[in-house]
Amino acid sequence: MNYLIRSIRADEWPAVKDLRLAALQDPVAHLAFLDTYEEAVVRSDSFWQERAEGGCEGAEAAQQIVGVAPDGQWAGTVTVLIEEPGTTDWAGHAIELRQGHVVGVYVRPEHRGKGLSEALFDAGVDWAVKAGVERVRLIVHEDNLRAQALYRKIGFVPTGLTVPLGKGGDESELEFVLPVHRD
Repeated sequence: MNYLIRSIRADEWPAVKDLRLAALQDPVAHLAFLDTYEEAVVRSDSFWQERAEGGCEGAEAAQQIVGVAPDGQWAGTVTVLIEEPGTTDWAGHAIELRQGHVVGVYVRPEHRGKGLSEALFDAGVDWAVKAGVERVRLIVHEDNLRAQALYRKIGFVPTGLTVPLGKGGDESELEFVLPVHRD
């Protein structure tokens, strides 16, 4: 694999925006992301600057990891948020322990199947473990079978927690976790 795996820098917000907009145009974006291309494309530069600053190298509450191809293109990304006990998540569920929450997973189609997703997850989980989490979790749409297969391959397992999407239908998302093993 010839990708450079690293955390983003705050000044790279235009690349953060570009990769997110590409992700939101993916054919399964409606299953993978809570926002839409139409919502994201009109966001101000300050939104993207704050987003990059919040997940850049050295940030403590989140980290956005990218895979940079040999030609310099950002080929994929994973973001890990730190969730603290005593708080609630985006769906209103109580957070009971310090945990990482993987969001924003995306690999450009031409870079899929090359081990990039696994390398991004390895870096994201490693960052979260160093941040002192007890587990890493993610939420995946019940119909996003491709993503579920990847997460199982990496070692995530379903917990049985179902999160209703509340988009006027009967759609739900499923929680998967990866227990953290400390050496």
